[in-house]
Amino acid sequence: MDTLERMEVEVAVVGSGFSGLGMAIRLRQEGITDFVVLERTDDVGGTWHVNTYPGCGCDVPSNLYSFSFAPNPGWRNTYSSQPEIGAYLRRCADDLGVRPHVHTNTLVTGADWDDAAARWNVETTGGTVRARVLVTAAGPLFEPKAPELPGLQRFAGRVFHSARWDHDYDLAGKRVAVVGTGASAIQLVPEIAREVQRLHVFQRTAPWVMPHPSRPTTKAERWLFRRVPALQRLARAGVYAGRESFVLGFVKQPRLMRLAERVARAHIRKQVSDPELRRRVTPDYTIGCKRILPSNRWYPALGRDNVQLVTDGIAEVRERSIVTAAGEAIDVDAIIFGTGFRVTDMPIASLVRGRDGRSLDDIWQGSPRAHLGTAIPGFPNLFMLLGPNTGLGHGSMVYMIESQVAYVIDALRTMRRRDAAAVELRPEVLAASAADVDARAEGTVWNTGCSSWYLDASGRNATLWPDWTFRFRRQLRSFDADSYELRPAAAPAVAAGAVTA
Repeated sequence: MDTLERMEVEVAVVGSGFSGLGMAIRLRQEGITDFVVLERTDDVGGTWHVNTYPGCGCDVPSNLYSFSFAPNPGWRNTYSSQPEIGAYLRRCADDLGVRPHVHTNTLVTGADWDDAAARWNVETTGGTVRARVLVTAAGPLFEPKAPELPGLQRFAGRVFHSARWDHDYDLAGKRVAVVGTGASAIQLVPEIAREVQRLHVFQRTAPWVMPHPSRPTTKAERWLFRRVPALQRLARAGVYAGRESFVLGFVKQPRLMRLAERVARAHIRKQVSDPELRRRVTPDYTIGCKRILPSNRWYPALGRDNVQLVTDGIAEVRERSIVTAAGEAIDVDAIIFGTGFRVTDMPIASLVRGRDGRSLDDIWQGSPRAHLGTAIPGFPNLFMLLGPNTGLGHGSMVYMIESQVAYVIDALRTMRRRDAAAVELRPEVLAASAADVDARAEGTVWNTGCSSWYLDASGRNATLWPDWTFRFRRQLRSFDADSYELRPAAAPAVAAGAVTA
């Protein structure tokens, strides 16, 4: 654990995944070196450091899922694996000079705004940091979410979440239950199905699965990208344009999703021969309402002799078994949760307390909102990266991150130029921008009636950006100072008896 004692800095960044590192790198490029990055784990990388389950990888093409200012001509696959992405982020931290600013094994336990001093007091396990500006880059896909199953506490076998994989537990020859059929399960099930004795996959809702276009990159491609960087930039632009076109179906005209559904149904017909299994893996909701998953290995894995797809709900967990809603007791040695993350109830929200002492959780009441996913009234000098409604159902989160980082950098420039001690979003600005986002989300495929992690406790889409991403970038290209109250820096005190004229 790094010891911070009582440190005074210009900027404190919480988290060192793509968003935290992106912020740190741009701060250095801007000439700001008085900052710290507070990282709770033992290294940088965020979700790409802690998610180490078998088969973990990204479903956004490599050339787009990387920093625009740090291209990697050496990607080994068109869709990168977790180890490769983790190595890329560690290399960025080292090569771009931010590693000395990162304090690992440093958990933030609270952050309070000191209005009189116009500073954030950030409490950590390593000490207190006082910062003029606080940037939260904790990310929504970090804190695991597991269901509260009756009787789970009495289970005598091994239990863990895919996001906290237990590498000390040997699955070979074991009877294993995987609960959930989301993005993580889609990747890990085909990997472990080959080594376990018996695998029971518990499915609440069938996902739409598309053919995966992933392939190894060639030596020629990697050589060309190294020698002619413009070619990789062109490839990135092409991928961006292709992914952006998905907005037409997701947002503008959901009926266009029928074309994607035909492809997904053909994928099922091609890979699943058993009529009963085919029926159970075919979703009954509009494609895109929940996250679309790419895989060429999911359906073949479910068709293995040692794999059972269980579509009955879980009634309870016993000492050595899981009992379904139909009353079947399934003996298992281990339970693995592939049930996703706390997205709309991120833990960081309970730790950050604003001007009136209330936390973000207190303000949001289960339905998070932020202006451009970045700023909230009552929380001066606080900027969120990957805040509410910045997620994507189609493109690269790195694009969204870089858009927000540019906005924060311009906010810091504005504060310096206008000699402002604090900036605070006007309440009416959030009301207007949140209403605009909600109106845009109304007719999207995500609001067609299915239950998904995109929706908050009230049923509102608090996760995804319901428009073109270039519009998001355009709105964040410069800091909209008129949307904020700017508090001038306090004038220095005049010593008694001093001549003031």
